[in-house]
Formats: sequence, C-alpha cells, structure tokens
Amino acid sequence: MLSCAKLASARQKTVGTKQTLKALEKGIAKVVYIAEDAEHHVVEPVIGICEAKNIPIVRVDSMKLLGEICAIDVGCATASIIEE
Repeated sequence: MLSCAKLASARQKTVGTKQTLKALEKGIAKVVYIAEDAEHHVVEPVIGICEAKNIPIVRVDSMKLLGEICAIDVGCATASIIEE
C-alpha cells in the first residue's frame, strides 16, 4: 500500500490542486494524494484524470494533515509525487 511517508520523503512532488493538475496533464504524476475533507468541486477534476490514466489515489484524512505531510503551514486539497 502507498503511504503518506512516501510523499513526505519524495524529492519531487506537487503541492496543491493547480500544480497537481499540471503534473497530471504533463503525464509526470505517479501517485496522487487527496484530502478527504477537500471540497468536491476542487478535487473532482483530479480524480477524473487519475481514473482515466490509472494513476493511484491515496486518501488522506484531512487537508491539514496533507499540508503537514507536505511540510507547509496550511492545508492542501491535493498533492502528488512526480517524476521528470
């Protein structure tokens, strides 16, 4: 199972929905993390692309927790591990 520890230690990642969507569109996102308490209309496009491209989604309990995992002081709805 993919864990949040992988995201925390990833050398290359996106933080936030705009950056995650860009990575998905470029085809460089390998795993996407989505906060369970994020607004549906914010994460819906990310989920749609992940399902279409068979990119694994890891659910995180809250935006606050996902922000902490990404080492930022605010919550975030989505994040991803990328490969260039």
